[in-house]
Amino acid sequence: MPTIYERANDALNDNPPAGDQTLSTGVSDWLWAITAVFVLSWLIMFALVWFARGGERIFHYLFIAALAVGSIVYFAQASDLGWKVVAQANNAGKGTRQIFWAEYVLWVVEWPVVIIALGLLSGVSWATIFYEVFVSWIWAVSYLVGAFVTTNYKWGFFAFGTFAYLVLAVHTLRDGSVGAKRLGVTRDHSMLAGWVNLIWLLYPIAWGCGDGGNRIGVTRVSIWYGVLDFLLIPVTAWAFIVLARRWDYNRLNIAFTQYGRVNQAPGTFPEKNNTAAPAPAAAPAVATV
Repeated sequence: MPTIYERANDALNDNPPAGDQTLSTGVSDWLWAITAVFVLSWLIMFALVWFARGGERIFHYLFIAALAVGSIVYFAQASDLGWKVVAQANNAGKGTRQIFWAEYVLWVVEWPVVIIALGLLSGVSWATIFYEVFVSWIWAVSYLVGAFVTTNYKWGFFAFGTFAYLVLAVHTLRDGSVGAKRLGVTRDHSMLAGWVNLIWLLYPIAWGCGDGGNRIGVTRVSIWYGVLDFLLIPVTAWAFIVLARRWDYNRLNIAFTQYGRVNQAPGTFPEKNNTAAPAPAAAPAVATV
């Protein structure tokens, strides 16, 4: 009679955790599930690129990058890699804690991807998009540094990061809505920007309860971050891809070609239709006596 062997998760045996508050095997299983979602979404998105029209692949490219990094980061975390043990200033009775710096690497990538996607949809300037990307980096890096501070000075970094988030929320909701109204995509932009900002709102709360305030353990905060990242990247990515099917890329000025970001579909470039003016005819030679 054949024997069925249960496949165990040996990640924590191969890469043992350290500290008083550590990742559990059950949460490692959860993180493996999130890894599978990211990898599957990444592969499907990559395949869909080949079926998208030539000038309408920008959102595919953006979210392929975010999904790829998310796959790598969650593979690392599920394997109990990408962390450091940090002594805690708050609730010191709980001792030291595993801080997964890999999570913050994902934020540095996924937040700008969402910002760029919203910016392209709303038609804001590249200067505004770059500004918002840098603001998101201030947010992520402030939280990263704060997580590794062993005194209550960590809350200063939390304040800087949270202020950056508020600035980002105002710009994506206010400036983006103005441009979206002009381009006739108000409903879709409002839905996507509102969804993204709702998810973003929960990151400061999760950080304050977990890596910052040490109120909840590594197990629960890992589940919390996993849910937020799943909602922010795979769910948002597919929402963009589905809704983009009804957008006019020419009107949005995001028909990307070898000529760059243009407002004409491929094959209709005015400069391609211009013909060179004929050369002036040579004057007839005059016979001399």
